[in-house]
Amino acid sequence: MENNKRIGEKIRSIRDMKNITVAEMAERSGLSEDEITRIESDEYLPSLAPLIKIARTLGVRLGTFLDDQNELGPVVHRKSSLVSDDGIGFTNNSVSKHKYMSYHSLSQDKTGRHMEPFLINVKPADKADFIFSTHEGEEFIYVIEGNVEVNYGKKTYLLDEGDSIYYDSIVAHHVHAAGEKDAKILGVIYTPY
Repeated sequence: MENNKRIGEKIRSIRDMKNITVAEMAERSGLSEDEITRIESDEYLPSLAPLIKIARTLGVRLGTFLDDQNELGPVVHRKSSLVSDDGIGFTNNSVSKHKYMSYHSLSQDKTGRHMEPFLINVKPADKADFIFSTHEGEEFIYVIEGNVEVNYGKKTYLLDEGDSIYYDSIVAHHVHAAGEKDAKILGVIYTPY
């Protein structure tokens, strides 16, 4: 969870650098002051939608919260670096902190990028527990292992290994493993800024 803490610290640091108060950030982003404070203090890391709102409010790319280095050329990500448990865990907007997705960035060393590719471990979700997400941009998902259910607007798509889906993120959506077993996906997120 060290990566989650790093994200909260980066958000607070950028907000302080731009001399934006928590109240101003809440007003501009549409998030509550409490939610921003909990994100910055690492009490929980929400779904991507609030992070995208924060990035837009601060005038930075979503990837700014993940950047480690200033690599302008190609970035090679070796599979051996994926064996550690250093993924970024996102909750489902619930204060219960149920971590249902663990994101492993495949591009954190590349600055100036416009896409965010992730290898994502996805857990099943209780239908009563999940909250739909909406944000600007587009998403592409390719199922590597297991089965995935994508709730998109009023439709539900079941994806098996080798299946993919590409959709506009502005439509309410939720992604989780179908059935009782975890799944693994390649997810690419594009957010205009």
